[in-house]
Amino acid sequence: MPQLTRWFIKAALLYLVLALCVGILLVMPIDAPVSSLFPAYLHMLTFGWLTQLIFGVALWMFPKYTSARPRGHEWLGWATFISLNAGLILRIIFEPFNSISPSPLGGWMIVLAAILQWLAGVCFFANTWVRIREK
Repeated sequence: MPQLTRWFIKAALLYLVLALCVGILLVMPIDAPVSSLFPAYLHMLTFGWLTQLIFGVALWMFPKYTSARPRGHEWLGWATFISLNAGLILRIIFEPFNSISPSPLGGWMIVLAAILQWLAGVCFFANTWVRIREK
């Protein structure tokens, strides 16, 4: 299994555990404003767990690009991983704070998080598209 695939899958598993913990916190009858964690919870499940698991397995299992570069451009794969996780971390940090106390900084950090997640999708697309071809 390629190293980058291992990083994607391990990160996915960490986000799954973190999301499940936040999910338990969301249903507990406590007085803290935990409902502000719901958008971060959804992002941990969809982008952290599902998307990273899909990206990691696709990187590993899709047909080879060439024998010299079987998984396409490795730098694009790492750019995907780094921008997806940087965007997720920004989203997890700033989404709850911005819903409790909106600020321009929090708003711009959420915009930056969305741009980084979009960039991860573009990098994945660029690196994977050329591997989808007829035999």
